[in-house]
Amino acid sequence: MSEAIKNKYDFVVLFDVENGNPNGDPDAGNMPRIDPESGYGLVTDVCLKRKIRNYVEMVKEDATGYRIYIKENVPLNASDKEAYDSLGIEPGQIKAMKKDDPELDKKVRDFMCGNFYDIRTFGAVMTTFVKDNLNCGQVRGPVQIGFARSVDPIIPQEITITRVAITTKDDAERKNTEMGRKYIVPYGLYRAEGYVSANLARKVTGFSEDDLELLWQSILNMFENDHSAARGKMAVRKLIIFRHDSELGNAPSHKLFDDVKVVKKDGVDVPRSFEDYNLTLPSELPKGVTCICRD
Repeated sequence: MSEAIKNKYDFVVLFDVENGNPNGDPDAGNMPRIDPESGYGLVTDVCLKRKIRNYVEMVKEDATGYRIYIKENVPLNASDKEAYDSLGIEPGQIKAMKKDDPELDKKVRDFMCGNFYDIRTFGAVMTTFVKDNLNCGQVRGPVQIGFARSVDPIIPQEITITRVAITTKDDAERKNTEMGRKYIVPYGLYRAEGYVSANLARKVTGFSEDDLELLWQSILNMFENDHSAARGKMAVRKLIIFRHDSELGNAPSHKLFDDVKVVKKDGVDVPRSFEDYNLTLPSELPKGVTCICRD
């Protein structure tokens, strides 16, 4: 595995949805998430990171160093115990062993970072004080992604559907179809912003150049193998990356983000495609910052 990255990065992701539900809200009957004050649509950071994890798991297929820590049907304790087993530690002995080896916590953490891509990338809380009292510590990951918000307010629609599959035998004797509901956003363009800290990569997780390229690939393709009828047509339209020449950055992130502008084209009242928007990138960049646009 290559050495940790040396440059700070900031990035903007533009993705859209057509006739689908990009991120249902369980507190609102699984309707598309929305800011009730402004009407703008929301997609949580957890949802986006799940897509990235799924893509990495699909591409790498549990290859050494690229396993996924937070995944379906795998208890966290089972993964935590692997670190203990690799170092020959019994769960109840770690406190006593720390007296002889002050670096023990770091060794456990390094095992987890080295074996699980999502820990190396996003970090994790690996303290599960249940039954075996396993504690692999906490890791703050170098890659952080915020909530995505729609560029314009959205108007979720509730679509009534019918089906011929009847639930029970008694119902089948009384009717031929059943009614259901489906929530969609006719069209919405969403924007998410993120950060990659070279400082945390070097000091904590070892997030490398290879890991970084896999991250970009995962973001660009995070919807390509995740299609479903409920989510409609979703696609990443643009990935705008700001590369700093230094570890700590050459310009404030928010100023770079402010210079990425997405506005409706003249004459467009209700956007229905990505082509209904104009994307403007900064014409001048601060010294030591490079802009890369990928799609």
